[in-house]
Amino acid sequence: MKTVLISIGAALILGALLLLATGADPLTAYQAIVSGAFGPDGFADTLAYVVPVAGMATALAIPLRAGMVNLGGDGQLVLGAISAISVGLATGSGILALIAGVAAGGAYAALAALCENKFGVPLLISTLLLSYPAMSLASYLVRFPLKDEGSSLPQTPQLPETARLPELIGLGVVLAVGIAYTVIDARTPIGFETRVIGWNARFAEYAGINRPRLTMTLLAFSGGTAGLVGAMVAMGFPYRFIDGALITPQYTWIGLLAALLARANPLGTLAAAVFFAALTSGGFAMERATQVPRELTAILQAVLILFLAATSGLLRKRGARV
Repeated sequence: MKTVLISIGAALILGALLLLATGADPLTAYQAIVSGAFGPDGFADTLAYVVPVAGMATALAIPLRAGMVNLGGDGQLVLGAISAISVGLATGSGILALIAGVAAGGAYAALAALCENKFGVPLLISTLLLSYPAMSLASYLVRFPLKDEGSSLPQTPQLPETARLPELIGLGVVLAVGIAYTVIDARTPIGFETRVIGWNARFAEYAGINRPRLTMTLLAFSGGTAGLVGAMVAMGFPYRFIDGALITPQYTWIGLLAALLARANPLGTLAAAVFFAALTSGGFAMERATQVPRELTAILQAVLILFLAATSGLLRKRGARV
């Protein structure tokens, strides 16, 4: 906790120096971020942003707890979304749509685990490269077979009323997933095995832990969670899949930053996701108040992780375990 607070403080100081260099008042900028994220005009936007960011942070923290990095969140997210929309349009069932999203994301992530277990392709490579076919497939589907004929945009028709998902339900699902992850991590054999591999992979192998089996399980859960997030976002307003809409906000990247900041701790990951979501959402208010580009918040996020890595050696240790 001390290391995280030091990293946040150092990043805020560096951000203040950058703001001063642009001629802006750091206090005004930071106040604008806070008011823009949690004020009456911006809280709803922050809450809507928290759902996908916290969901993706949890999804990526699951294998990261064992020192396994899943970089295929975008592909799993998009595949889960387009699968949910397809099933929702065909059946009108929100439950079946969510199940389809989870199944699609989980199966696709398990394919990356299979590539490592059977062919020796590192997860860093297999998860990342498998994202591109998934995104291309979704783009093809939304532009041709599933395209809304009444629109010039690459988007699907709107879901029927019975298959739509209110935002508050999505928030509740994300919290439930976070709580389940916390309980599994702390109270079950698979949670213990995951933490042991994260501490020392070689010792875990000597202790008889089946790493290939655990890799498959963790990636399936990770991908399934990412697919669930994609399904919930697509089933929320505007109740359709729009090509590129899930990739542009960088939910996967911000979620990975949150998981890294919390060292994949379940509750810490949720807290870090809220922090990053508020920072991103408040960046729009900062831009209006100070004329400083909101991209500064992305710089703060990256610098924060760099300070964390420098003070804790997290990335070096994770790389050695992988």
